[in-house]
Amino acid sequence: MRALPYATAGALALTLALAACGPKKEAAAAPAEAMPAAATPASGAAVSADMAKSGDMSKMDMSGAATMAKGKGTVTAIDKKAGTVTLDHEPIPEANWPAMTMAFKATPPALLDTVKVGDKVAFDLKLAGGAGEMTAVRPQ
Repeated sequence: MRALPYATAGALALTLALAACGPKKEAAAAPAEAMPAAATPASGAAVSADMAKSGDMSKMDMSGAATMAKGKGTVTAIDKKAGTVTLDHEPIPEANWPAMTMAFKATPPALLDTVKVGDKVAFDLKLAGGAGEMTAVRPQ
């Protein structure tokens, strides 16, 4: 009879843990003119407005050969430990990405020393394997 409270507590904990794994609630939708409903990257996969709004490009298929792209944006964060720079960038036509804020790995990491938060920059990206890697950056 003593095991019953533990089993009940365990079931409740499992239920709460699984409930926390549900889909995230979306913030209020952006105006339609602020962001296209969908874009098609070079690979042909669709990019939803929700994906673009969140900056989550993990579901985008960029597994083909590396593609080079150019962009313009503003540096919003630099993480030297992680080797990344976060950019609020304009649309990137070569990737068919809408304007958004996202982090890019800097290769080589020394690129991070050439910019600071608030800088307006032009940058080059290597798009491959589901990620964009910044290969050059120039202050504007």
